[in-house]
Amino acid sequence: MKTQNQTQIEAVPDLPVIRIIREFEAPPERVFRAFVDPELFAQWCGPRSIDTTVDRWDARTGGEWRYTASRAGDDFTMGFWGSFHEVRPAERIVQTWAFDGNPDGVSLETMTFEELDGGRCRVTAQSVVESMEIRDQMMASGMETGVLEGYEQLDELLEGER
Repeated sequence: MKTQNQTQIEAVPDLPVIRIIREFEAPPERVFRAFVDPELFAQWCGPRSIDTTVDRWDARTGGEWRYTASRAGDDFTMGFWGSFHEVRPAERIVQTWAFDGNPDGVSLETMTFEELDGGRCRVTAQSVVESMEIRDQMMASGMETGVLEGYEQLDELLEGER
């Protein structure tokens, strides 16, 4: 039986923080793997209309990453990059991220992978940005579509691995 999990996206009041919470029908080890394996990550990251190409991916504490998002049929291309500050298998990822359009707007993101009953997992991603203004711009940017569709694609990927 397929369960429709809800994604919570919230701007934390009075802080330059965005929090995203989502549950998945797979154990933390499998969900974590989809976040750190570059081939799996490229299959689910972002909106359905976007293709993700991983340019660099060293998912270990002290490693770096870069991927490019593009859309067939137009000139849309955007690069995202950062560093893995801490990678703790099936528990936690702490990373920085930025995008080519705003290389000075570096964010710090902490993702936790919490084991739930029934072989399930809750992922909480908390991003700290430079200012309330940047947080509000991100919330208004359409990022919700990428998050929601990306997590739907992650559900499909995890379902296919069973």
